Amino acid sequence: MSTQYLCKNQLRRAKVLSKNILNGIDYLEVGADRKTLLVYFLHNLPGVAQEDSVPANSNALTADNILITGGIRVRSIVVESVTSFENLLTVRVSGNSDFSTYTLKLVDSDGITAPKGFDSQLSQVDFSFWVEDRSEFDCKTPDAPTEKQPPPPFIDYLAKDYASFRRLMLDRLAVTVPDWQERNPSDIGILLVEILAYGADHLSYYQDAVATEAYLGTARKRVSVRRHARMLDYFMHDGCNARAWVVLEVESKSQADGCILQAAVNSLKLQENKIKTRFLTKINLAKIQGEKDDIGVRIKPEKYEELLNQQPQVFEPLHDITLYAELNKINFYTWDNEQCRLPKGATKATLDFCDKPQLCKQLEGRVLIFEEVKNPQNGDCFDFDLTHRHAVRLTKVTETTDALNDDRKLLLVEWAVEDALPFDLWISNLDSKGAQIENISIVRGNVVLVDRGQTVEGDDADLGTVPQQGKYRPLLQFGPLTQQGYVRDNRDLWVTFNPEASATSAMNWEMRDVKPSISIWELGKRQIPWFSQQDLLNSDRFSREFVVETEDDGRTYLRFGDNQLGKRPTPGTSFQAIYRIGNGKLGNVGADTISHVVTDIDGITKVYNPLPAQGGTEPEAIEKARLDAPQAFRTQQRAVTASDYANVAQLYKGVKKAIANRRWTGSWYTIFITVDREQGLPVNEDETFKDNLRNFLESFRLAAHDLEIEGPRYIPLDIAMTVHLLPDYFRSSVKTALLETFSTSVLSNGKLGFFHPDNFTFGQPVYLSQVVTTAMQIPGVSSVELTKFQRWQQPSNRELENGQIPFDRLEIARVDNNPNAPENGQIVFNMKGGR
Repeated sequence: MSTQYLCKNQLRRAKVLSKNILNGIDYLEVGADRKTLLVYFLHNLPGVAQEDSVPANSNALTADNILITGGIRVRSIVVESVTSFENLLTVRVSGNSDFSTYTLKLVDSDGITAPKGFDSQLSQVDFSFWVEDRSEFDCKTPDAPTEKQPPPPFIDYLAKDYASFRRLMLDRLAVTVPDWQERNPSDIGILLVEILAYGADHLSYYQDAVATEAYLGTARKRVSVRRHARMLDYFMHDGCNARAWVVLEVESKSQADGCILQAAVNSLKLQENKIKTRFLTKINLAKIQGEKDDIGVRIKPEKYEELLNQQPQVFEPLHDITLYAELNKINFYTWDNEQCRLPKGATKATLDFCDKPQLCKQLEGRVLIFEEVKNPQNGDCFDFDLTHRHAVRLTKVTETTDALNDDRKLLLVEWAVEDALPFDLWISNLDSKGAQIENISIVRGNVVLVDRGQTVEGDDADLGTVPQQGKYRPLLQFGPLTQQGYVRDNRDLWVTFNPEASATSAMNWEMRDVKPSISIWELGKRQIPWFSQQDLLNSDRFSREFVVETEDDGRTYLRFGDNQLGKRPTPGTSFQAIYRIGNGKLGNVGADTISHVVTDIDGITKVYNPLPAQGGTEPEAIEKARLDAPQAFRTQQRAVTASDYANVAQLYKGVKKAIANRRWTGSWYTIFITVDREQGLPVNEDETFKDNLRNFLESFRLAAHDLEIEGPRYIPLDIAMTVHLLPDYFRSSVKTALLETFSTSVLSNGKLGFFHPDNFTFGQPVYLSQVVTTAMQIPGVSSVELTKFQRWQQPSNRELENGQIPFDRLEIARVDNNPNAPENGQIVFNMKGGR
């Protein structure tokens, strides 16, 4: 297909065509061979046997009348031949051509003017030989603008809210429609402007919100920061609720005596989930209207809703407990010791309690609370230390007797090292007059673990119906949602506390293991439970799981899956929830604050929490997560080298320092971890500690490594010094002070003895100067001269001359100064002078 090249003066063309006076070129076509030009004229050409040829009676056009000019690289285009038929002139050319524009002209013999009878304005046409191969676009060029375009109207791109958008549109209309001057709010024009301004305001906010929430550094919403942090493997927590130990006393032979106080019933069936018991902080009875006789320590469930108007802190039990009147108060047995006390660090005691053999067997695994109820110095029942209260979980109960007291039946109870007494607990003592003070401290046996949180159920927990279109993201009616700490039990299951672990462990958990206290069910022919997760990244398209997302104001939304990461709820399905509200530090109430129990069981005479509630934590601040999340990847979560194992072991509670060595044991490598425990607690003899530490290291261990836990190598020392005293000091008093100062115990002023296990660790030398300085600080000491300073029963290695006793990397200095075990180190004081 050829391209037509027209003469540009169309008005002139029309005039020539209407009159048979002059002839002219109509258009030109280039042949497919690019060597044939088909020139069409407005009238028939002369020289043809036709009467209507123009100009008439003229000679036919020849090759001399055709001139082709133009071109850039190829200019010599020669016309070989010309033939005419009617209004078509066929021109044959020779040679090659380029892609530029050429001009075909009709010339007379002079080669300049148009032939006679041909219009000078239509005697030439521009064309190109290669137009079809030169461009893939339309060859028609657009018309050049004849007038200058007016400037665009001014638009204020800083308009971002309703008022500025309204002002912008009114200003625009004032320019485009100047005759419209109406500004009445009832006018349809103003109505449309304001509707558009309202929509633009929302759209502008949406654009800003998307751009702001898209980055961790600029996000303002808690949910956005939480999701960004999760992508960086950082778990942003929403706080945690508080826990407390609650003691109950029941009346003998009442309904409560021998009755089970039930906690919440957790079942996969919605209707079976019931809250049986609640505990409340103190209620102001003066603010209660109506009957008050049935409101005391025990509150009937029907009065519960009314008392919530006073906004008490609500606690609910985490486990069932059987109440016994015999466990209200248990006395320690002193074995006729007038000044008996349980020392700090004690893990066993004797109880004057064994009247019911069946009840004695149930004490193992039960939590007891030791409580001081009298002043150890004068026996005052109102002036005693309220902080001398401690919870322990019994690990072993052994029945025994006292043959000197008519074979009196007793109980020898033991508890874990983690529950060791943190203070000296007096049981009996003599006052200033020598009178006996008995039962200074007692034991409480009806102890239950509770945590803060008020259960919301029924219509208040209805989550509505999944819509047919749009997202289903229900909002909980009440808040803040309770967050509970979870731990792994001995069967590797997630539980709120491990009933087989120590009482201390019930108050300890990792914040990344905190989970929301909520359960939801899909209603229908059968009730199907859905389960909460921290995220849906590991959920498949069949997983009935959801995520709880909490904002800073306490509002809580539930986010479900999309059939790729988690199952999407079916439209038209209804959901029902049971959840708890109450979170953060507000639950950390003081001791003796919890005073009421809501239950149907009659006969409970007293309720109190001997220890303050603890564990309540506020949600993590957005700014803290913004700073910590980008650094989360730096956290070491694997152990490869020996130093890695040592560093990870030191993260375990109770480990002061650890040193690891890698050894080839025949078929594989074994990592030997030498542990220095706090307070010098044993390692090799405590299999429970070794198992727990090994389990802790398991998630960091390299697959090809075995683990062995061992204790440090304690090196006993043999130290002797001559102490010169001032004249006015007694040798016995000064020596007693020296023995206490260089002991392994905690001193009366709260400081540690010189050879306390926490003062020394692996490879730490003992300097002679420190020993001398410590001795010189004792009142009455004039001078000190060390005569022996070396390892026990080892030849001297010039330690006294060098001023220090060095140790290997796995060795720790030890001086127990026990006359019955000198192999554990000794220090001898030779007193001179004084009195």
